[in-house]
Amino acid sequence: MFRITKSLFACQLLALCWSCQRQPDSFSQIFQDLENQEGLEGKTEYLSSPFAAAGDRMYMVGHQDGTFPDLGWHVQGEMGGIWLHPIKLMDGFSAQLSINGQAQCLEKAQKFTNYPNSNVVHYGEVAKGLSVERLHFVPDRREGMVVLYRFKNAEETESTFDFSWNAQVDLRPVWLGEENGMNDEEDQISFNELTGTFTAKDSGNDWFTTWGTEAGIPLSLRDPACGFETKGKGAAAAFTVTIQIPARSELVVPIFIAGSTESELKAMETLADLRENLSNDWQLKKERYQSIFENTQINIPDKELQKAYEWTKYNTDWLVREVPGMGRGFGAGLPDYPWFFGVDSEYTIQGLIATGRKELVYSTMELIHHLSEKTNGNGRIIHEASTNGVVFNPGNINETPQWVSTVWEVYRWTGDREFLEKYFPSVEKGLNWLLEENDEDGNLLADGYGMMEIHGLESEMIDVAAYSYQAFADAAKMAEILGKTQLSESYQQTAETLKEKINSDFWVEEFGSYADFIGTAEEALHLIDGAIIRADTLDKPWAVAELEATKAKLSTLPKDQKQGFVLYHNWVVNTPMEVGVADVDKANLALETAKKYTNPFGTFVTGIDRDESAETEEGSFSGSQVFSYTGAVMTLPTGVSAIGENKYGNPDGALDYLQRMTRSFGFALPGSIYEVSPDYGMFTQAWNLYSYAVPIVTQFFGIQPDAGNKVIHIRPQMPSQWENASIQNVQIGENEISITYQKSGNELMIEVEQSQKKWGLSIEIPESYQQVKVLGKEVSSDTQNGYRRILMTGAKVRVEGKE
Repeated sequence: MFRITKSLFACQLLALCWSCQRQPDSFSQIFQDLENQEGLEGKTEYLSSPFAAAGDRMYMVGHQDGTFPDLGWHVQGEMGGIWLHPIKLMDGFSAQLSINGQAQCLEKAQKFTNYPNSNVVHYGEVAKGLSVERLHFVPDRREGMVVLYRFKNAEETESTFDFSWNAQVDLRPVWLGEENGMNDEEDQISFNELTGTFTAKDSGNDWFTTWGTEAGIPLSLRDPACGFETKGKGAAAAFTVTIQIPARSELVVPIFIAGSTESELKAMETLADLRENLSNDWQLKKERYQSIFENTQINIPDKELQKAYEWTKYNTDWLVREVPGMGRGFGAGLPDYPWFFGVDSEYTIQGLIATGRKELVYSTMELIHHLSEKTNGNGRIIHEASTNGVVFNPGNINETPQWVSTVWEVYRWTGDREFLEKYFPSVEKGLNWLLEENDEDGNLLADGYGMMEIHGLESEMIDVAAYSYQAFADAAKMAEILGKTQLSESYQQTAETLKEKINSDFWVEEFGSYADFIGTAEEALHLIDGAIIRADTLDKPWAVAELEATKAKLSTLPKDQKQGFVLYHNWVVNTPMEVGVADVDKANLALETAKKYTNPFGTFVTGIDRDESAETEEGSFSGSQVFSYTGAVMTLPTGVSAIGENKYGNPDGALDYLQRMTRSFGFALPGSIYEVSPDYGMFTQAWNLYSYAVPIVTQFFGIQPDAGNKVIHIRPQMPSQWENASIQNVQIGENEISITYQKSGNELMIEVEQSQKKWGLSIEIPESYQQVKVLGKEVSSDTQNGYRRILMTGAKVRVEGKE
């Protein structure tokens, strides 16, 4: 029940009987739904750290304690709040209660609970018998969101109090907005007495945000209460209502927030839709998240790893951005990377396609391709673009070959020939650009920045070489499918030459590792000086000593002599194992070397940042005051390490890396994994899905699709302690498969069900299982590379092996 107390326009609204208005069922139903869901509760020590309430058009970033401090560095202090890309709507909001003449701000919540599609801030008991919760929900495909305040009266008497809500508006452009005419001006707020809504407008642009509570509820205007300091040219406005809650009852106060980059009318229409369709919006999003859970659903012995995998699928969905005039894709991470990246997309798409997100894969690839063609037009794939369409970096060298392999990977899972034909021209152009414009000495090793953007480290990089090998090998397969036989042979020859170079020119026997880069001795000496300064600054005496020794050796070489150098022990030296180009003996040695550059959370970005103390570093990451990845252990390098271990037949080693990475799960934000382990950088990161889905789905369960030929290759490679595991609802083309794996003593059983019974299944088991049965009958099988291969069709097949 609401009742107006003091209003500038009360005379027009006295006829309304608020005591007769019934609390909408949708509000209570939402809270009841959450009570039946498993929410993940945050840690008290991390209440002063960020979370997101996300939709595909709008999202909100604040702190788990309910406050909205200045966050982020891309636009200093402006990456939090409520965003409707390419503009920001609000820095946040605040609320106040006045009980028996005593005012208090709703701030510094006691608890935070995260759900896949919403989250709740718990303020606890704010007065005798009165507790408050705040729920955030952002519907799909709407330029708006809903905030619900639930007040519970546990007393035997009625509770009456004033509730004030303050909006801290800041309509401003996204990062790089000024480069295409998006200039921030002062914000102005107006109040519509007829609709009971507030509207804010940027005085120089048609940017709007509007908000209010239930339709028809009169509001009392007041000065902003419990406001907070913010940067920018924003404004604030507040309203107050008097609330009466009967004994042993509860009441939910809704706040609807909408925005538009076009007109006030459109924002108001969205607000009306939010009010009218909340129940339906909630149900639709709940059902969609259930489908995300069910697609490629796993059941494995390691339940913490299983939960991290499940939530990583949700995390990626939180990053979906649909921007009018640009398209639909996913950002790299929150809060500072909400826009579009080439390489982040290329990694993440491999996880998305394996977990049933074909539509998001297609729309993201279309967006990246369009931006790349518009910016470059020569096959080069962009690195980073803001949501206003401005491209910040036209592309690092590695992103173009990785694009080629992304196209192939999506085709493997979909069998969509039209897709292949659409993007193969970009494959051809990209590979031409890669070597014609970036390989000055003509040795097939492109020069330039790869994944490691260390100043000066732009020679012939190991990751560029490894991903180029993979790109030419994948392009050869695509060209053959499209009838370009001569081109296919040329691509394959280039791939084979690159393989030889990677295993000869890049290999450094002294370190048991592939080189960071190939360059001249003069280039290496220059880089060593910088590396020594870095290692010394970080107090890594072992690294300084190693670098000084390397410097002494290099000083004896001719300045223009080219060779591979190990200086930084960067994580990219593991990419030859990730793509499978490393010779087996070199791979095993390099994988063993890589284990030296880890801590309990995973793999260091730059190995020289590690020292002996890393073995026990299980606490919070201490980053520099200026945002930096110095000293960082990151999820992507850890995932690459896991994939490399699996590629060379060591699933126990892969599991170890995944378990290290999973130690970061929920460390700071319940249900999420930070970009830098365990609690630094982006609090949710898209490419985490690559680091989980690829090793689990395609390697542990061994699903290798060939949808174009309607064949699925399955070679499970489970960790030794996993005796039972299953995966369900894996989408491959128009087919859907599920696998059950059981191992007991010297017996193995693999059962596969598929929706398209005429598709071929190629199931491989270790050759040590000499007695093989299919559906209970003994069969003969081919043996290749240590595995027995059984070929069959059918809706349901069972392969049993006995040693």
